Amino acid sequence: MAAIMAIALANGGGKPPDWQDFVGIITLLVINSTISFIEENNAGNAAAALMAGLAPKTKVLRDGKWSEQEAEILVPGDIISIKLGDIVPADARLLEGDPLKIDQSALTGESLPVNKHPGDGVFSGSTCKQGEIEAVVIATGVRTFFGKAAHLVDSTNQVGHFQKVANYTLPTVQISIIYTYQITN
Repeated sequence: MAAIMAIALANGGGKPPDWQDFVGIITLLVINSTISFIEENNAGNAAAALMAGLAPKTKVLRDGKWSEQEAEILVPGDIISIKLGDIVPADARLLEGDPLKIDQSALTGESLPVNKHPGDGVFSGSTCKQGEIEAVVIATGVRTFFGKAAHLVDSTNQVGHFQKVANYTLPTVQISIIYTYQITN
């Protein structure tokens, strides 16, 4: 809009169009759009990297046999084994076995491991600090507690510093152009 106004207002009174202002404004808009695109792309890549880095393999019971599988192929209802040092690959409900100590500080901010007993739920991305137990998968991917949090981070619409400056500067430039036009005519 400011670029069009620079051409339209400068063209009054037989004056030639003010191409320098027009090109300058268009250049700033293109730079702003490029920076916004790059920032959004980087945020999406960061969220995807976090999701990809969690529990790439897990022990799962399929067809009555335990095997090591990629965590990404888990589906709700799968039975998994969780033991000391494992990163929980999906949100799950604990079945029969020893109580666990689960470190979920990365997800909830709790500083100490939490005791989990059969029947309790564990979150994807948590780390098993003590115990061994079987669990049934109840949520995977973006439906997990971690996935929902990552999606919220990815979908935030925060305005960057450059955008704030542009949001203030462009209307000021537009008003200045109109004011200058009124004074000169």
